[in-house]
Amino acid sequence: MDWQIIVAILLISAGIAGTILPMLPGTPLVFAGLLLIAWHGGFDQVSVFTMVMIGTVAVIAWAVDFFASVFTAKKAGASKYALWGAAIGALLGIMGGVAGLIIGPAIGAIIGELITHKDATKATTVGIAAGLGFVLALAIKIVLVLTMLAVFAYAYYK
Repeated sequence: MDWQIIVAILLISAGIAGTILPMLPGTPLVFAGLLLIAWHGGFDQVSVFTMVMIGTVAVIAWAVDFFASVFTAKKAGASKYALWGAAIGALLGIMGGVAGLIIGPAIGAIIGELITHKDATKATTVGIAAGLGFVLALAIKIVLVLTMLAVFAYAYYK
């Protein structure tokens, strides 16, 4: 087995783990591994067009992962400070693992909403929405990574 294939398998494996675990850029790692396999094969089995499609799905997955907590907080009627709080909480929450990525945006949104309106009920609603945004993003990201793998497998083995 060529070293490129071994590296690609390691990248894809780390990417799949990173789809669920924080601190690993899951989607980009999966894409890098798939791209390496396609490149290794001279783009004969998996075309450049297919890789562009897979890359587009990877970018969408990254965007969903990054913006989900802020988007769901906004849908719950969050103030500008609550949105900033959710974003900052998401960044700080990365250090706390999966729990931190759920709790961080929630706490940040609550603090931001309390600064703006001082309404604990609304702040709690906005915080819960921000935390649920992470859970929703995780589910969407898993589906998109599975889609990337399925499209690649179909192109590779057809």
